[in-house]
Amino acid sequence: LFHTYLYVPIYNLLVFFVSIVPGGDIGMAVICATLVVKFILLPLSLSAARTQKAMKDIEPTLKELREKYKDDKETQAKEMFALYKEKGIKPFSSIFSVFIQLPIIIALYWVFNTKSLPGIDPSLLYSFVHVPTVVSHMFLGLLNITGHSITLAVVAGLTQLVQAWYAIPVPPASAEVGVSPGEDFARAMTLQARYVLPVVIGFVAYSSGAIALYFVTSNIVALLQEFIVRQGRSKSVPALAKA
Repeated sequence: LFHTYLYVPIYNLLVFFVSIVPGGDIGMAVICATLVVKFILLPLSLSAARTQKAMKDIEPTLKELREKYKDDKETQAKEMFALYKEKGIKPFSSIFSVFIQLPIIIALYWVFNTKSLPGIDPSLLYSFVHVPTVVSHMFLGLLNITGHSITLAVVAGLTQLVQAWYAIPVPPASAEVGVSPGEDFARAMTLQARYVLPVVIGFVAYSSGAIALYFVTSNIVALLQEFIVRQGRSKSVPALAKA
């Protein structure tokens, strides 16, 4: 299943873009393939971005509920989930959007780990995907995309750091009134996403320049999505106020 539905499609997608980008640049092909993947996952990504923004917007109301029901955790939880339902918020959608990318990252890593690229294996190609005449593993003629690249790894880690700080709000600390153990756990996960995940991404990205490019492109797209969602929300607030 992994080979048929992930490895082969991603391999074909990369080869297709290698055949059409100038100079058969594999790095440019990785960027183009990442954009296609992000477009496919766009509804899920936008949902996660809206959820994160909505969670930040309702934080004052959540704080009031924590203080109001600080001695009744069961009622507090019911009221909070009722608020989530009323606002159409799915708290775990952002986490799901991250995990759904893992098989894609593994498949991309496997494509380069098996040395299928820069060489081309015609037996893996679909009938409508042609063998490119030129294949270059030098991204923009500067970086070997099939090997280690400390430069791209650092950029991948930094873009992940910026994306996490910009998009992921930090839940309240356990010292605040009425904070439940579940929210305290969410805070710990958020802090790890802000501080630990960028380091992990940097180490993983160092394994392959192609993986690093995937993370860099994906993080930049995520930042753009978050910016668009915030712009849309900021424009809708005055309209609601007038109504």
